[in-house]
Amino acid sequence: MESNKKITVTQPYLPPLEEFIPYLETIWGNKWLTNNGPLHEQLEKELAQYLGVKYISLFSNGTLALISALQALDIEGEVITTPFSFVATTHALWWNKITPVFVDIESDYMNLDPAKIEAAITSKTSAIMPVHVYGNPCQMDKIQEIANKYNLKVIYDAAHAFGVKKECVSVLNYGDLSVLSFHATKVYSTIEGGAVICHTPEMKHHLDNLKNFGFRGEMIVEEPGINAKLNEIQAAYGLLQLKYVDGFIEKRQAIAYQYRVLLSGIEGIRFINDMEGVTHCYSYFPILIDAEKYGETRDELYERLKTNQVFGRRYFYPLISDFEPYNSLPSADRHNLTIANRIANQVLCLPIFVDLQDSEVEFICSLISKIEKI
Repeated sequence: MESNKKITVTQPYLPPLEEFIPYLETIWGNKWLTNNGPLHEQLEKELAQYLGVKYISLFSNGTLALISALQALDIEGEVITTPFSFVATTHALWWNKITPVFVDIESDYMNLDPAKIEAAITSKTSAIMPVHVYGNPCQMDKIQEIANKYNLKVIYDAAHAFGVKKECVSVLNYGDLSVLSFHATKVYSTIEGGAVICHTPEMKHHLDNLKNFGFRGEMIVEEPGINAKLNEIQAAYGLLQLKYVDGFIEKRQAIAYQYRVLLSGIEGIRFINDMEGVTHCYSYFPILIDAEKYGETRDELYERLKTNQVFGRRYFYPLISDFEPYNSLPSADRHNLTIANRIANQVLCLPIFVDLQDSEVEFICSLISKIEKI
C-alpha cells in the first residue's frame, strides 16, 4: 500500500459521468431547475417504493427537513433527545425555539435509553426525538409505548438509517415522522439533500407547503414556510445513485465483515455486531477503545492512525451537551449522562466507503492490532 495515500473516514462514490449526462440533457431540455420538477417527482415515487414507505417529501438537506418536521407537528416546549449525535439534531430544536432535554444512552447500540425517558418528562414535554445511531434501530416499541402513555409525538432522526429494516419493515414507518439525510457522506446521496417520511397524504401536503414558503397554489400562503426544495440536478443525481445503492450497501457489509474478522480478539477493542432481524446499511463502522485493556487511549490511537495517513473520526465527540449553546442546560449535567460520556471518550469510526480496498482495511487493522506500533 502507498504509505503517503490518505485514507479518509468516508468518500463519496461518483457514478459514471456518462450515465449522468443524459439526466443533465433532460434538465436542459425541460428548462426546469427547481420547484417540484419532473425528476423531483420521479425521485419521490422511486424512493417511496425502494424504502417501503407511503409518503416522502424531499428537502434540500437533512437539517431543514428536521426543522420542518418539528414545525409540521407544532412541537414546542421541551423535547427529549440524545446527546450522542451530530449537532444538527439539537440545532433543529434550537431553530424552533424548543428546549432540548438530554437523556442518557444505552451502551450496546448507543441509542437513547427508553428506561431513562420517563424521569425526564415534564409538563412542558411535547415530543421525543431519538436517533438511530450508526443506523442501528432504537428500541422503537418501548419509545412508542412511553409516547402513547404521555401523549407525546415521536420524530426519528434517521439520518444514518437509509434502507434499514426491522423484521422486514422499514424503520422509517415508526413514529410520527422520520427524517433522512442525503448528504454526500451518506450511504445514499443526492449531493446535499434530505427527506421527511410521513404516513398520510395530509401530512405530505403540509410538508410540501412548508418547504415552499407556505404556498398553496399561486396566490395563497397558508403558513410561514421556508425555502427547502430539492432541485432537479440533485434529484437527477439521486435517481442515478438509486440504481447503485444496493451494491454500495453490499460492499459496505463486506468491509464491516472484514473489520470484524481482523479486529476480533484484540483486547480492549469492541465493535458492534449486526442486530438480529435487522437489515443494515452499514453507514459507519465504530469501534470502542478500553484504554486500560488496550494500552492506549482512543485519542492516542486516533493520532497514531493519522500519522499513518488513516483519518478516522471521533463520532460523536464531544457530546452535543458539551457544546457552548447547550452545556448550561440542566439536562447537560455530565452526572446524568455517564454512559454517553464514556462512549464519547472511547468511540472511533473507522474508514468505510465503496472504494476502500481490502489491502487498506488490512493496513488499518494492522495498525490497530499494534503490529506496526513503535
